[in-house]
Amino acid sequence: MGRPTGFKEIHRRDRSYAPVSQRVRHFGEFVIPLSEAETRQQGARCMDCGIPFCHTGCPVSNMIPDWNDATYRGGWREALEVLHSTNNFPEFTGRVCPAPCEAACTLNITDRPVTIKTIECSIVEKGWQEGWIGPQIPAHRSGRQVAIVGSGPAGLACAQQLARAGHGVVVFEKNARIGGLLRYGIPDFKLDKAIIDRRMAQMRAEGVEFRPNTHIGVGVPAAELLEKFDALVLAGGAEHPRDMPVPGRELDGVHFAMPFLMQQNQHLAGEQVTASQPISAEGRHVVVIGGGDTGSDCVGISIRQGAATVTQLEIMPKPPEREEKELVWPNWPNKLRTSTSHEEGCDRDWGVSTTAVKGSNGRVEALELVRVRWDEAEDGRFSMLEIAGSEFELKADLVLLAMGFVRPSHEGLLESLGVSLDEGGNVAANTVDYQTSVDKVFAAGDMRRGQSLVVWAIREGRQCARAVDEFLTGASGLPR
Repeated sequence: MGRPTGFKEIHRRDRSYAPVSQRVRHFGEFVIPLSEAETRQQGARCMDCGIPFCHTGCPVSNMIPDWNDATYRGGWREALEVLHSTNNFPEFTGRVCPAPCEAACTLNITDRPVTIKTIECSIVEKGWQEGWIGPQIPAHRSGRQVAIVGSGPAGLACAQQLARAGHGVVVFEKNARIGGLLRYGIPDFKLDKAIIDRRMAQMRAEGVEFRPNTHIGVGVPAAELLEKFDALVLAGGAEHPRDMPVPGRELDGVHFAMPFLMQQNQHLAGEQVTASQPISAEGRHVVVIGGGDTGSDCVGISIRQGAATVTQLEIMPKPPEREEKELVWPNWPNKLRTSTSHEEGCDRDWGVSTTAVKGSNGRVEALELVRVRWDEAEDGRFSMLEIAGSEFELKADLVLLAMGFVRPSHEGLLESLGVSLDEGGNVAANTVDYQTSVDKVFAAGDMRRGQSLVVWAIREGRQCARAVDEFLTGASGLPR
């Protein structure tokens, strides 16, 4: 805890942002951090709540009251050690996590939760600034070799933990650079890619080998890894996007969100754009279909590219402005969330379904839409019904489909390994030993659990590392 009466005496204050007029001119981060003194004050607001529900909201089980208290007392290095004990990459989560811990905070009952995410980011950045973060090189090497396919947060967390346990670790990535969707799916204005690079330097010093431009199951047979390595971890993403099967879907100008985001990140990094068709929002009337974070990222990129208009559509009803605390706290609530990208100039609409894509000469020009409602049946299930007479049309010459991802890609790696899949098409493995149906093959992250958050991927990578360590040596000192 911080100061016993701090939550009464100190108002909640969070990081601020550069003005919209300035930040939309570039693709860099635009967060204005709190000063050290202000961050310590916010740490003081962590109250003696008895049961720290923030723990239940955090997938990696961060010991939040402990590092809040250390920050308040000025014990930055102590706070960093506590933070790193549960999270390999707090600079990632301190930027892109939606902070379910804050939703679970006791002070959120009055809409004034501790600024946990801001304090977390401040601690780790203080650690980098002071030079406290360096490689943790194991005293002994096991002689065992582990291959990890996929370099997103699950693969990176698993790799770092196994390297620190003394195993040889090689991370394979099909793209030109390491980082998975951290690198290619999250815009630079939310996560500067230099943040990934400095962690990679630490991991290399710890013994992790990175092999980008290596597509396992396509360019390199998966069987080759089974022959050369003592264990294989599948840590790829859930890359198969949800499609929109309506008339006109095939028209030029209708794209999945990920190629759009990836092209922008590749361009900023000076990489060769891998997509066969360039996608640009410049001068376009952009419609983003899907109301989640990926859709919001498409909005921010479209605005920076110079879109004429940007509209985001969501098929579900508009969430309430404020959740009913008595019913949902400390669980993650369904409530209206407005991102920084939305604030930059975006029209939003809810309860809208696309019935057709219209165009001429092979190119999209408009969307045919209808308003829908959701009726609850006696068994608690909801069904969508179109509202008669609510049809309307929306001008669109670039449509971005950001409706989520349904499963990992099966072609190549998974088919060649022959691993069992669950009902959702994900790799079947439990959260105890993380083992698949194939001997010495493990799975973690989105490839195992389906599309999820960065913080869940880090948790699974860490837990999977312990399971692999136990598999290789019979016991493990790694934390779960």
